[in-house]
Amino acid sequence: MSVKKKLGMGIAAAALGISLVGGATFAYFSDAEETNNTFAAGTLDLSVDPTTIVDVDNLKPGDVIYREFELINDGSLDISSIDLTTSYTVDDANGDNVGDMGEHIRVLFLENGDKTDWNPIEGWDYNDVVSETTLADLQEMTPDAVEDLESFWTWLFGGTGEESGLVAGDSDQMYVAFEFVDNGEDQNEFQGDALQLTWTFNAHQTEGELR
Repeated sequence: MSVKKKLGMGIAAAALGISLVGGATFAYFSDAEETNNTFAAGTLDLSVDPTTIVDVDNLKPGDVIYREFELINDGSLDISSIDLTTSYTVDDANGDNVGDMGEHIRVLFLENGDKTDWNPIEGWDYNDVVSETTLADLQEMTPDAVEDLESFWTWLFGGTGEESGLVAGDSDQMYVAFEFVDNGEDQNEFQGDALQLTWTFNAHQTEGELR
């Protein structure tokens, strides 16, 4: 190989080496900023006051029981709906029951007072989320206790009550009336019996939104 050719190859190799070294050690200006981010979940916390709505004895057919209670949103999130589920058991004192005592206990009304409206055509438009229903039938239903059931006339003229749902930190006043129905027939099988009613209020969040 000629000296000229060897010299050319050496220069090329040196240039390649410099290029590689330069690529690895090339310096440039830079700056970095750190962000601190938090994803904190809200709370859904529903309470009922009082927790025992009805505790009465010595009932007889024809008796009516009226009570008041509150649904309270103690959480940080708004509630869109509160579904009511019903279950009960009957303690048969004499073991002679043929019928279901739950068919003889009627919910005359369960009214959400905060959603009740007034309009110039019908007057008070009571927001009865449950009306004229036996406990036996109510087992098959899941009414929304905080739904605004405004009538056409209330919608037309504008209601005075709150909209559906229960905002954080707020409460709804509830009114309920039960009747031990006197059906005019022999109801002796229920003497001494006790019906244990469980009402469960299931709260649901509002829809997600762009934050």
